[in-house]
Amino acid sequence: MAKGEGAEGGSAAGLLPTGILPAAERPAQVKEPKKKQQLSICNKLCYAVGGAPYQVTGCALGFFLQIYLLDVAQVDPFSASIILFVGRAWDAFTDPLVGFCISKSSWTRLGRLMPWIIFSTPLAIIAYFLIWFVPDFPQGQALWYLLFYCLFETLVTCFHVPYSALTMFISTEQSERDSATAYRMTVEVMGTVLGTAIQGQIVGQADTPCLQDPADSALAMEGANRTQSTTSLRETQNAYLLAAGVIASIYVICAVILTLGVREQREPYETQQAEPISFFRGLRLVMGYGPYVKLIAGFLFTSLAFMLVEGNFALFCTYTLGFRNEFQNLLLAIMLSATFTIPIWQWFLTRFGKKTAVNIGISSAVPFLILVAFMESNLIVTYVVAVAAGISVAAAFLLPWSMLPDVIDDFHLKQPQFHGTEPIFFSFYVFFTKFASGVSLGISTLSLDFAGYQSRGCSQPAHVKFTLKMLVTIAPIALILLGLLLFTLYPIDEEKRRQNKKALQALREEASSSGCSDTDSTELASIL
Repeated sequence: MAKGEGAEGGSAAGLLPTGILPAAERPAQVKEPKKKQQLSICNKLCYAVGGAPYQVTGCALGFFLQIYLLDVAQVDPFSASIILFVGRAWDAFTDPLVGFCISKSSWTRLGRLMPWIIFSTPLAIIAYFLIWFVPDFPQGQALWYLLFYCLFETLVTCFHVPYSALTMFISTEQSERDSATAYRMTVEVMGTVLGTAIQGQIVGQADTPCLQDPADSALAMEGANRTQSTTSLRETQNAYLLAAGVIASIYVICAVILTLGVREQREPYETQQAEPISFFRGLRLVMGYGPYVKLIAGFLFTSLAFMLVEGNFALFCTYTLGFRNEFQNLLLAIMLSATFTIPIWQWFLTRFGKKTAVNIGISSAVPFLILVAFMESNLIVTYVVAVAAGISVAAAFLLPWSMLPDVIDDFHLKQPQFHGTEPIFFSFYVFFTKFASGVSLGISTLSLDFAGYQSRGCSQPAHVKFTLKMLVTIAPIALILLGLLLFTLYPIDEEKRRQNKKALQALREEASSSGCSDTDSTELASIL
């Protein structure tokens, strides 16, 4: 009888999955090391291409919308300033709004972020094309451009915020995310070059000659408008529409490649432990999280520095240095230099750490800005400075997006019971970046107005030239130094990153083991 009972017990044990046996009766298992989740080069390229639409359209709007409104659509300057200011303010506001909506989204067969990218794309390209269309009703033109400019900024935010947050969902490996981010930054810089080249080459004939006597600018403008043929103006308008069509096509192609080439992945521990969190509670947690606040504060000042240079670069080259016809070439030199040096910075940050890369990369611009501040106008030296500035711009492009996932990982370890905060992290970082852009635009415009800037003049007073030099050199240097000082308080170094990586890996393995136990229980129910 005892023998029979033992045999029966052994037979039953053989039928049951090992996961539900008592610990003493489970056979010893050898735990196989889990393979690293690696992204192929094709996956990284498909992910990187998704960053091009935002940069191509943003560059075209940033450099050419103002001159288009004034000289092609012939909107009055006051209305044009309202369109540009309200458009930028609305653009900044939509980032946290879209982040809130994404945080409330549910996971679908396509993921949680991909549906936003897919469905916003066709509407965005329609709105973008209509920005560059001149309607036949002159009385409502300002409202037309304000409406479609704000609409496009909303739709491109619905693309860019989930795309930025997608960094956290393409891989669970920090090294793979950093590598994909380097690919992305390279493509985004190339997108900036592409946007400048396409818009500049196609609509180059839209440039308006300067006025020799700015004091008589109103009379001169009236004469110019009388002598300009309707045919010539229509050709210029068509050139802008052609450029918009080309850029819109690039937008669609990049969105299709991103959708087909990238698969959104969910963290295994998120499905086991996490609970939904309200947006405002998540916002309080995110904005009260020390490493995130220190990171965005440091990059807020450094971003403001580079945006001051970017926003005033054309005027500085034209009036202070006297290189009216070299602006596009100098800009191309900066962007090409940044494109080629992003892979070098990616290697540098993996070899020496991200904080070291930040300190060296961003501070490398300071000596060259000092050189520009004190040198006389020299074209060769200006090209050398442009190439050197591109090296620092590459670091400013790459490092924020490479460091932000580390902050989110650290947050998840401290608050593992919450999920869905990734869009809040990314949307508010984009919000503060755009806030810096708006501040730089306001500071520059007010400073030049106080200095006596003369619109469309062939030359400017000495006060204006001095103000431009301050905006492009001294002010950015002070902001860079302040930002680097804040980075010294940033607590996540390489040792902390390694600890977080091990802890996250343990969480994932624990979640996977829990998932296996659930499967075993299901099998037992089927047997019974």
